Amino acid sequence: MSCRKSHHPEHVKKDLTNRLNRIEGQIRGIKGMVDKDVYCDDIITQLSATQSALNSVAKVLLQGHLKGCVVERLAEGDNEVLDELLVTFQKLMRK
Repeated sequence: MSCRKSHHPEHVKKDLTNRLNRIEGQIRGIKGMVDKDVYCDDIITQLSATQSALNSVAKVLLQGHLKGCVVERLAEGDNEVLDELLVTFQKLMRK
């Protein structure tokens, strides 16, 4: 595990935390739907909405990463960040 840390502005952290709290609630709701034997299609619809919400969080993080971490590391001459970024894109595109 790397020792590097993000340094998101406080308003971005708050936004990410709010989004993740909503997603956590959605997951609990889906679990409840499964426990109550809710119709499969309705559960799948909720799963799709939750995946979309997770993708939105990833987009916010990726934007901050590109504009902050990647730019800084390139400015420092650390071109390895580009290989790291390609791996990150591959992970996101598997979904």
